Amino acid sequence: MNNPATKLKSVGLRVTQQRELVLNALDAIRHGTPEEILTEVTKHAPGVNLSTIYRCLEVLVKAKLVTHTHLGHGAPTYHVVDGSPHIHLHCSNCERVFSLPANLANDTVASISSANGFQVDLYHITFDGLCEVCAKGNK
Repeated sequence: MNNPATKLKSVGLRVTQQRELVLNALDAIRHGTPEEILTEVTKHAPGVNLSTIYRCLEVLVKAKLVTHTHLGHGAPTYHVVDGSPHIHLHCSNCERVFSLPANLANDTVASISSANGFQVDLYHITFDGLCEVCAKGNK
């Protein structure tokens, strides 16, 4: 990831310690709920609370530096927008998340757009199922 301060400045945001901490946390954990982000942030800044994380995420999403997807039925999972859209595979058994290049969905996205003009947000595509390890364990 680029320097968080550089990313914040590039979109006209004021650089704050909390925003930098959230971007660094997401860089470290790749995908995380607000609670998981808080856990990572408090390793470096114990005084940060969950409401601060939510406020930072709101600003970062509006600035298009961070986006979210829904994995399972819990809280949204956030991740850094890194210029390479990706789709998510979510194992409903072990809860692991795998990222794949979004171009694997090109044919489907093109068909959807062609059929009705709908523009798919590639960062929000999630497939639920079983990872290879869990699928073998269920046989």
